[in-house]
Amino acid sequence: MQRIFALFLCMCLACPVYARAEKYVALTFDDGPSGRYTRRLLDGLQARDVQATFLLCGYRLEQYPKEAKRIFDEGHEIGLHGFSHRSMADMDSEQLERELADTLALLPEGCRPVFLRPPGGKSSKILENGAKRAGLGILSWSVDPKDWASADAKAIQETVIRTVRDGDVILLHDMSDSSVDAALSIIDELTEQGFTFVTAAELARLKGITIQPGRVYTRF
Repeated sequence: MQRIFALFLCMCLACPVYARAEKYVALTFDDGPSGRYTRRLLDGLQARDVQATFLLCGYRLEQYPKEAKRIFDEGHEIGLHGFSHRSMADMDSEQLERELADTLALLPEGCRPVFLRPPGGKSSKILENGAKRAGLGILSWSVDPKDWASADAKAIQETVIRTVRDGDVILLHDMSDSSVDAALSIIDELTEQGFTFVTAAELARLKGITIQPGRVYTRF
């Protein structure tokens, strides 16, 4: 019996052990804060111990300052999405500077954003230069289920699950129940698949990437 056990132990030790590769993704939410949808999303994220990135609009910060403060206080990342949600690609330097300054002035105290996401993801040389002057990287995305155009949470979820890979930036919105339902279901399913959710800035850090102001990032 001892010889059999010893042989079994040797075989186990001889077998290579493969560590499961870590898979990281960032959930990002545009256009908020938006009242009850943001509150419900934050409740779900808190229950799952997940951090996300919120790209906030200035005019909505004026409407929902408590929700913005909660986002920041609970450790989520905040980035800029402009003040008016107008296309930044069509703005001149003065208009862009005003959009950024007016939004920055409304962020919770102590919040220092790393990213700007222009509405629609549309960029321009003026925008890139403006972001560079403001010290902001330009955050795009690599997975877009177009949740803003659908009330079908299951379809939104399935699109993300089917296409997501390690290092992806997922675009969602905290503007409807279907989007919130989809986001929480995505977290649950991808967690089961071994993914870890982090903020966009943390994802960049984990991948060894230093954010360069004015540069566009779609994934890490």
